[in-house]
Amino acid sequence: MFENRISLFKILGFQVWMDSSWLVLALLITWSLAEGYFPAEIEGLSKNTYWLMGAVGAVGIFGSIVFHELWHSLVARRYGLAMAGITLFIFGGVAEMTEEPPSARAEFMMAIAGPVSSIGLAIGFLGLHNILQKTTLPPPVLAVIFYLGFINGLLAAFNLLPGFPLDGGRLLRAALWAWKDNFRWATGIASRTGSAFGIALILLGLFTFITGNIIGGIWYFLIGSFLRNAARASLQQAVMKQYLQGEAVQKFMNKDIITVAPSISVEELVEDYVYKHHFKMFPVLEDQKLVGCVSTAHVKEIAREDWANKKVGDVAESCSDENTISPDADAMDALSAMNRTGRSRLLVVEGDKLLGLISLRDLLQFLSLKLDLEK
Repeated sequence: MFENRISLFKILGFQVWMDSSWLVLALLITWSLAEGYFPAEIEGLSKNTYWLMGAVGAVGIFGSIVFHELWHSLVARRYGLAMAGITLFIFGGVAEMTEEPPSARAEFMMAIAGPVSSIGLAIGFLGLHNILQKTTLPPPVLAVIFYLGFINGLLAAFNLLPGFPLDGGRLLRAALWAWKDNFRWATGIASRTGSAFGIALILLGLFTFITGNIIGGIWYFLIGSFLRNAARASLQQAVMKQYLQGEAVQKFMNKDIITVAPSISVEELVEDYVYKHHFKMFPVLEDQKLVGCVSTAHVKEIAREDWANKKVGDVAESCSDENTISPDADAMDALSAMNRTGRSRLLVVEGDKLLGLISLRDLLQFLSLKLDLEK
């Protein structure tokens, strides 16, 4: 989902990343606070003071979003869900799950954790503001504290809107899921609600843009588009889960695999395999045993003039867990692994024996036929 992100830090075992788009949001927040919000709240301060307040406010929002997503992640981990980490991006933040919640209760508890944490921060900041008002603390500090209380309350309220993938949409899905015990149906209702909210925000953005608020209109339009697309993607994920979960990987694997021998040169690998078959990774077999994997990443580490002298066996490495999967594994696990690692092909392996290969294309073709025949 996020291709250009920067690793920031780890907290309670969760990696926090920042997508490059977050820089745009941080600058926009700082500018809007320094030039609009704080000057309207407190008059007569210097321009440098307003910009410092804006920067501190942006950092406070950064911390608040991480706190919000961290609680999602902690509850998800409590229910056994694997979390890829937390990523900050232009629309806020997301706790990245590699799979769907196992039950309606897990979905509900995970979803409610975020808004509750934001409400807690709002109460804490506003309570601190009321206490510190009686002290000699400078007005700019009080204004920033009050703003962080206000923005966390707004964040909680927005996330509680009943449109997927907002937290409120997940709460709606959990309730419908518990009622009918039908995950796909519940996801469909929540997703359509989220899509409707997205369309409403897009229309609001167009209206706001036409009436003169250009920046506000653009933001409403972008957030609406994001909600609509995310809602549709969630429904697609639910359909995949319904048709793939419980199906073994071996049902979808292709036994006709292109392999390479460790004795061929890197130049032969490139000319006769990479350029011919257009794959980035090949299994290396010797005496019908899987001895490793070789990829274009390995080739790029070798100078071009050395390709003819280097053997594949010299550069190949053991196939990692990210490259392989068991034939008895669930097909949804294969899809989740592809989504998590960005790989479109996995080797189906049992011990040192290569049984086949499963690809994203094979899974999608199966889903396409299933939907076409069982509308």
